[in-house]
Amino acid sequence: MQYETVELKETKVVGFTARTNNSAPDMGAVIGGMWQRFFAEGGYAAIPDKTTGKTMGIYTDYENNEHGDYTFMAGCAADGEVPDGFEVRTLPAGKYAKFVVVGNMMTAAGEFWQKLWQMPLDRTYVFDFEEYQNADPENCEIHIYIGIR
Repeated sequence: MQYETVELKETKVVGFTARTNNSAPDMGAVIGGMWQRFFAEGGYAAIPDKTTGKTMGIYTDYENNEHGDYTFMAGCAADGEVPDGFEVRTLPAGKYAKFVVVGNMMTAAGEFWQKLWQMPLDRTYVFDFEEYQNADPENCEIHIYIGIR
């Protein structure tokens, strides 16, 4: 898989979180539940002062690597007040491998992660994220950033 190395600045992300891991039988339901809550329950609309308006799927608070527990957040970058019931995570400034994935919104990211786990990428396991560039369910463009050393 092709990627480019980029430097990102620190960014505040606001959303809903849940703890899971990649081998948990309910992992898909946990992550899907956060997206459901974020969109169907008005989470996105309730966040003021969005910096880009793009939705983000965050993977952070790793126990160790892709085999341990981590926190998933459905959210977006924002500079304003944090509404009650929302959580904040800080995207750390630093070096990231940026991948561009285009495909079905429901399956493209999952297929990407399966391939990523096979790559010899020197990951930090601090903060990784998907940034959805559009909302086209069949032809979604997703920029995926993986923290690297």
